[in-house]
Amino acid sequence: MKIIILGAGQVGSSLAANLCSEPNDITVVDQNPIVLQHLQDRYDLRTVVGHGSHPEVLEQAGAKDADMIIAITNSDETNIVACQIAYTLFGTPTKIARVRANQYQKEKQLFGDDAFPIDVIISPEKEVTAYIKNLIEFPGSLQVLDFAEGKVQLVAARAFYGGPLVGHRLAELPQQLRGIDTRIAAIFRRNDVIIPTGETVIEAGDDVFFIAAPKHIKAVMSEFRKLDGPHRNVIIAGGGNIGRQLAMALESTCSIKIIESNAARANDITEDFKHAFVLLGDAADEDLLREENIENTDVFCALTNADEANIISSMLAKRLGAKTVMSLINRAAYVDLVQRDSIDIAISPQQATIGSLLAHIRQGDVVKVHSLRRGAAEAMEAVAHGDAHSSQVIGKQVDDINLPSGVVIGAIVREDDVIMVHHDTVIKPEDHVILVVTDKRQVRDVEKLFQVNSTPA
Repeated sequence: MKIIILGAGQVGSSLAANLCSEPNDITVVDQNPIVLQHLQDRYDLRTVVGHGSHPEVLEQAGAKDADMIIAITNSDETNIVACQIAYTLFGTPTKIARVRANQYQKEKQLFGDDAFPIDVIISPEKEVTAYIKNLIEFPGSLQVLDFAEGKVQLVAARAFYGGPLVGHRLAELPQQLRGIDTRIAAIFRRNDVIIPTGETVIEAGDDVFFIAAPKHIKAVMSEFRKLDGPHRNVIIAGGGNIGRQLAMALESTCSIKIIESNAARANDITEDFKHAFVLLGDAADEDLLREENIENTDVFCALTNADEANIISSMLAKRLGAKTVMSLINRAAYVDLVQRDSIDIAISPQQATIGSLLAHIRQGDVVKVHSLRRGAAEAMEAVAHGDAHSSQVIGKQVDDINLPSGVVIGAIVREDDVIMVHHDTVIKPEDHVILVVTDKRQVRDVEKLFQVNSTPA
């Protein structure tokens, strides 16, 4: 697939890195030649220096024969205009744009072939807000990812000493759960990935990825760790788009305090809330955190635009007694330094956003993609089309499907039913199949499995 990416920021660069590991022809456009040179030195891609919405720049990037343009610069207006030009002048089939401003997003009639011809609108703030909200709703989780419109979830949880199943074989799990069906899809142990079998023994420190219906998540998690109580008291550092949206999403169920250092913004967002408190100050001010009873805080979320400020305030909040600290961190190198030891959960906005982009790039009918382990692995939802003659998966038991190494089918959603997969489960037409791909190099082979063949399978 020939793809043009406009914008070589954190999301654009991470997306290019993801797509270059697969058989794609990638061109990245940006006004910063240094950033582009860095990408070109590391990956097999083309770069073009220039303004992403200028016709001559798009032409130079190959818009005439591109399959897709992904406009993810820092300017909504540049992204919107670039898609318009790609459609009008070059007839680009698929146009994806990042649009942040709520003023644009709420006017749905602005987007479509009769107005601005954008096929898919991506909002990083909404993606990250939903991601954090899921983590807060399931205390102790490291990732909570929705599939099939929320009917089934993939959850990552760290195993600790004292968990009933820690030190035991997975074969004992059904007896422990007594009728609650789940599937352990993968285990990450230090730097190794384990495809689990019934004989696999859970060790303390394992990151366990399991699939279950939402109502069963807490019961399954309790097998690997002592469950934390519900999160009720939340402090959010940063009243920007993400902090504001998260506070709105949680205001009805949690006690919310927002710490904002900019007086004008603090005053502006105060009017948005009925119950949340907006505090003017520095989230790394120890006296302020003590005054706001940080030791009784269930979750401290550092969501400013500065990685360093987020890390420092989160580390301070943890030292002062906050039960769980989450920090928004753009730089991958920082994540490796602080995750586990200093900060409970490091949130990568680009990884949260990339999944929604990949769902529109994958071949076959892949309707959902989530990035795992900072892009090293993926979870995806693919729809099985065709019949036993035209499909490589329909009508077959899971054990008989030629799955690539390191790929696990975890669950099937069949209309309104969630079915945890066993070795003899048979896939039927229009099943939504939830898979975990522990090695991204196998993604293309998974896509081929779910493509309908014109000749008998």
